[in-house]
Amino acid sequence: MNPPNKPWRDALLGETASVRDAIGSLNESGLQIVLVVDTNEALTGTITDGDVRRGILRGVGMDDPVSEILHREPMVLPPDMDRQTALQVMRSNGLHQLPVVDEQRRVIGLHLWNMLDTPPARPNTMVIMAGGRGTRLYPHTENCPKPMLPVGGKPMIEHIVERARAEGFERFVFAIHYLGHMLEEHFGDGSRFGVEIDYLREERPLGTGGALGLMKHRPEGPFVVTNGDVLSDVRYGEILDFHVRHNATATMAVRPHEWQHPFGVVHTEGVDITGFEEKPMVRSRINAGIYALDPSVLDHIAHGEHCDMPTLFERVQASSRRTIVYPMHEPWLDVGRPADLELARAAHEV
Repeated sequence: MNPPNKPWRDALLGETASVRDAIGSLNESGLQIVLVVDTNEALTGTITDGDVRRGILRGVGMDDPVSEILHREPMVLPPDMDRQTALQVMRSNGLHQLPVVDEQRRVIGLHLWNMLDTPPARPNTMVIMAGGRGTRLYPHTENCPKPMLPVGGKPMIEHIVERARAEGFERFVFAIHYLGHMLEEHFGDGSRFGVEIDYLREERPLGTGGALGLMKHRPEGPFVVTNGDVLSDVRYGEILDFHVRHNATATMAVRPHEWQHPFGVVHTEGVDITGFEEKPMVRSRINAGIYALDPSVLDHIAHGEHCDMPTLFERVQASSRRTIVYPMHEPWLDVGRPADLELARAAHEV
C-alpha cells in the first residue's frame, strides 16, 4: 500500500472542479492521474493525460466541468490485493496507476508503476535545434548561444537532454550555428552525460526543417525534434508512442491558447447586424516546437535549403501522408524574451 504520508491524496479532486483544475492537479501531483471524488471521497471517475488530450481535441474548454473528460468506469482494486498482484494487473492492462477503494468505493490508496525508475532504452534519435541567434534575448545572447543560457545552474539545453535521458533516449543530434563551438565544448560526444551526441553544423540558418536536411545518417525509425529553447514537462516518449499509434508521418505537439477579445464584437451581413458577442473568448492551438517525424520526411528536404517546420508539414500533407497534432497541457515555456528567461530561472530555483 501507499506510505503513511499518503501522496495519493494530492490526486483527489472534487466533482465540481473544472478541466483547468484537473490539469493543474496532474501537473502538480506528478502522479499522472486525477481521482475525482464526491463529498464522501467515493470515486466518481478518473482523469489521465489521455483523457485531457482527447477532450482538447473535441473542443472542451479549460473552464468546462471535469465531467466533460471524466472516465466514469475505471478499473479499481480492493485493499487486500498485494502489490505484486496489482503490478501484474497493471502490466496486463497497460496501466501505470490503479486506485484502491473500499466497499463504499471510497478512495483509500493508489498503486503506482513508475516506468521512469527503470526506463527501457529507446533506440530513437532526438534532434535538438540549437543554432538560433536569440536576438530577442540580447544582451544575454551576445556572447552565449541561447540554449546555453544558464537556468537552475546549468544550460537550458542540458535540462532537455536530462529529461529525455530519463525516458530512455540515448542518442542525440544537435543542430548548431551561432556560437556552436560553445555547445561542442560543453557536451563533446555526450559521454560525460551518459549519451551519444552528434552535430549538424549549419553554415547559415536553415530553419528547423532545413537543418534536418544536413543529417548524414537517416534514422532507422521515427525520431523526435525539439527546439533548444523550449522547456516543458511533456514526455517525449509519449509523443513518439502517440505518433506511432496513430500511424502518422509527422506529428506536431500543440498547446491550447485562449485569448479574450477586448471589445464587443458585432456580426454583420452586408450592412445588417446579425448578432453580438461581448468580448468573446478565442480558442486556438499553437505550435509547441516539439515534433515526432518518420525518416521519410527527409525526402521532402533538399540538402542546404532553408525550410521551416510548417512548410515541411505542408509538403508531407501534399504527398498524401498523415500529419497529426499531439495536444499537450503540461507546463511549457518558449524562452524567447528576457522575461521568459526570468520565468524559467524562477521555476528552477532550488
